[in-house]
Amino acid sequence: MFSRILVPTDGSPLSRRAVRCAVQLAKEQKARVVGLWVGPAWEPNLYAYGDTVPPGFVSRRQHAARVRRAGARTLRAVREMAAAARVRCEYTCVEGAFPYLEIIKAARRRRCDLIVMASHSRRGISRLLLGSQTSKVLALAEVPVLVCR
Repeated sequence: MFSRILVPTDGSPLSRRAVRCAVQLAKEQKARVVGLWVGPAWEPNLYAYGDTVPPGFVSRRQHAARVRRAGARTLRAVREMAAAARVRCEYTCVEGAFPYLEIIKAARRRRCDLIVMASHSRRGISRLLLGSQTSKVLALAEVPVLVCR
């Protein structure tokens, strides 16, 4: 039924549980797993500094390299679980200010027919302030979304 399963991960234990679920489902469906990690966007504010560049400033290229390294570390769990289950796997890391939009774009771009993701089940003020990426993906995704808790 499914051929490509997108599994966004942030590396948390809850997210790793969603990865295990996605890999198991991919094995049963003879599908491929697509791991995704969304890193922060590069957003410098050089206008605030005038003519001098502040110490520790990170260029766009340096930021992209850091995002790739962090993404590779986080996506290692996806690769290892998929390899152990003998499930085909690909993975990518992207930058974005709004992870839910990057998840939806990745599902479309990679032609995934299912998204498997965790929900941190935030409630109250933390949900209001931090939002729920899972809720936004559920509301906007064009493919089914399986939420793991």
